[in-house]
Amino acid sequence: MIKTLQSKAKNFEKILNSFLTLRRGYSSKKITLVKKIINDVKKYGDKSLIKYEKKFNNLKTLKSNNLTFTKFEIKKNIKFLDPKVKNSIDLAFSRIFNFHKNQKFYKFKKKDKINNSFYYRSKPIEKVGVYVPGGKASYPSSVLMNCIPASIAGVNEIFMTVPSFDGGINPGVLYAAKKCGVKKIFKLGGAQAIAAFAFGTKVVPKVDKIVGPGNEYVALAKKEVSGISGIDMFAGPSEVTVVADKFSKPEWVSADLIAQSEHDEMSQSILVTNSKDLILKVNKSIKKQLKFLPKRMIASKSLKNFGLAILLNNLKEAGKVVNIIAPEHLQIYTKKPDIFLNSINNAGSIFLGPYSPEALGDYIAGPNHVLPTSGTAKFSSGLSVYDFLKRQSVIKISKRGIERLGPSVITLSKYENLHGHANSVKVRLKKR
Repeated sequence: MIKTLQSKAKNFEKILNSFLTLRRGYSSKKITLVKKIINDVKKYGDKSLIKYEKKFNNLKTLKSNNLTFTKFEIKKNIKFLDPKVKNSIDLAFSRIFNFHKNQKFYKFKKKDKINNSFYYRSKPIEKVGVYVPGGKASYPSSVLMNCIPASIAGVNEIFMTVPSFDGGINPGVLYAAKKCGVKKIFKLGGAQAIAAFAFGTKVVPKVDKIVGPGNEYVALAKKEVSGISGIDMFAGPSEVTVVADKFSKPEWVSADLIAQSEHDEMSQSILVTNSKDLILKVNKSIKKQLKFLPKRMIASKSLKNFGLAILLNNLKEAGKVVNIIAPEHLQIYTKKPDIFLNSINNAGSIFLGPYSPEALGDYIAGPNHVLPTSGTAKFSSGLSVYDFLKRQSVIKISKRGIERLGPSVITLSKYENLHGHANSVKVRLKKR
């Protein structure tokens, strides 16, 4: 099911990097379409939103006065929620909240010997728009992971948008949104929803930051409006890398690779091991398990096109290989998983040991599941409370301070040919 690449192969790193970039291109047609949708929404507002929702989401009776879910609609839909699902959402909310509440910003104040004061403080973003994918196939977990850290940060207004295909909606999504204190929920999806949050319309407010996962069009739209509104990250399809050895259970490794591949045909599942025998057994187990998977067509295509087994000469190479991949999710499923931690620099979230499948991280472990993809874990982190806080420095210079520091500022300003800067200090040093 998955191809094998040996680390001893000539030009191994070049081959691996080439393989990793296969998913990272976007067609010019899609980019052009996204730009058109954004420009239309910017120019025509709600009229364009209705046009594109009717076109893409089959909402034929949609009007500007019903772009928002009413309190009655929310209450009515939540009534149909399975009590077991409701209890699971409650448990997930509690665990995610309790983890994220520890992400506190520690402000500080410093005063130097010449009575200058310096502060470092934070203020919450005022308005946030959360995109939740999918209509009937949408995810309550996405609501919790995006809204809880925003709420803890102190965001005053959290708005949410979710596609409502044929007017249907996942009651779990509405329940999770209500639990998180979302102010308004819009029946919008795709690039048009992102544009609405970025520019604002009569019905949809302009927000300061847009967060949440979505399909290729949503990702492209977020990239396009970045700078007009803030965005959490430019996220690509989901991915996992599993580091395993001869002691790992092939059935469990296979299940974890399949779990990731069922997300999307563009998802990527990679096995890193020094055991040739494990690779053979995992491939056999994948074929067996796929037969019973409802989304086997999606998973099969993902594994065939983007699945990979990397056969190492020595397991000590694992850290180096993982750092090249920089996976969104990393599972270290070896006899002694902890010994690899020091060698890992690039990963969105790390799962240690046989009883830590990535699936627990998606729902209920506590840490956030909105993570950097497509190698961006080399320079970025998963979503957190800090993403909803603006850090500010406050500077107060004393009279004595400018007298002592001013001459050096004048010297440096002149050196950089910025004489206006020098003069703004000079005028304060003139004797009165």
